[in-house]
Amino acid sequence: MKMHFCIPVSQQRPDALGGRYVLYSVYLDGFLFCKVRYSQLHRWNEQLRRVFGNCLPPFPPKYYLAMTTSMADERRDQLEQYLQNVTMDPNMLRSDVFVDFLKLVQLDTFSITTEKASLDIFLPDGRSIKVEILTSDTAERVLEVVSHKIGLCQELLGYFGLFLIRSYKEGKLSVIKKLVDFELPYVSLRSSEVENFKVGLRKWYLDPSLDSRLMDCRAAVDLIYMQAIQDIEKEWAKPTEVQRQKLEALQKEDNQAKFLELSQEVWHYGYVQLDPCTCDYPEPGCGTVLSVGNNEISCCITLPDNQTQDVIFQMNRVKCWQVTFLGTLLDTDGPQQTLNQNLELRFQYSEESHWQWFVLYTKQAFLLSSCLKKMISEKMVKQAAENPEMKDYSSFLPRKSKIKTAEVDCGLGTIKEEGL
Repeated sequence: MKMHFCIPVSQQRPDALGGRYVLYSVYLDGFLFCKVRYSQLHRWNEQLRRVFGNCLPPFPPKYYLAMTTSMADERRDQLEQYLQNVTMDPNMLRSDVFVDFLKLVQLDTFSITTEKASLDIFLPDGRSIKVEILTSDTAERVLEVVSHKIGLCQELLGYFGLFLIRSYKEGKLSVIKKLVDFELPYVSLRSSEVENFKVGLRKWYLDPSLDSRLMDCRAAVDLIYMQAIQDIEKEWAKPTEVQRQKLEALQKEDNQAKFLELSQEVWHYGYVQLDPCTCDYPEPGCGTVLSVGNNEISCCITLPDNQTQDVIFQMNRVKCWQVTFLGTLLDTDGPQQTLNQNLELRFQYSEESHWQWFVLYTKQAFLLSSCLKKMISEKMVKQAAENPEMKDYSSFLPRKSKIKTAEVDCGLGTIKEEGL
């Protein structure tokens, strides 16, 4: 699927010859990813075209005269669409010419040189693993290093991912975003303006039944067992009192297999929970806590009379969704800037035979969108396995997705996706 690239702002800068050039601030999943010039992207496009030919999306043309404001805005929009469209081809995503350029611009943007470094990777039980890496190592490479250190089977790497996580003194934890394969974890951590960020290892699938595919690998079982315990402790998964007592007994026995088997019956097991936010249902300004998983968006909504209402939105009834940045960036010369302060995700949902829009105002809108896309891809893989006459989707199981996404319509910081 297309990735959440956007270019909400650009700046004019003086060059060494007394002229001026435009520097584009490229954001990925709401975080500043890099700052690049048109000429850099143009050379990159030419390199990609030599390898992949005419399958590339159209690249914005050069202008040989001074650009007007409308021409500059049009180019920014076109570059934004180009970055989104070029990520649709999984072969391109894994190519050296694609990854090497994005590694270079990340390092250059934050003035970080390639050198050896240590990086702490946090496990769901709170422990950390120190790995020796290069500052230019991608998330995919760091995940391989971590998996080797803990004995995780290489064929199961696609079921896990590295995440930016924020911890708080009172024990609260927030999953901020999943690092994509070509991101540099060291750079993402160093460049963040947010305190108490760390890189964590978590499972990356939202269909709880996929646990069964990991049970023959001890390291994988250890990881999902630790995460199951953490989710219950953080009250992200919500067992009944009877379930809790049984789970505590199994935990004391260290019976991981039985613990995970019983966890499958726990409400919100394997879901990703977001921080409290607001929504427009049943009326604007209602507070809600979102949990996403098992092909649904689960909302615990606080009503105006302080009563709560659980509302479930099934993914097979979601037609499309879009993430929109509602603010304006004024200062882009400081440290890492994020779009996460003024975001909304709205989705179109079929209810009682008519389509209705629902709006969620959440700083984690990009994470939520990634979860929705993940659920769709998992469902399509399952459907393909159940119906041999369907197109073979086995090649994107998981991590190397070739799932077809719908068109993305990007305005200023707006990203749209289609559902099933």
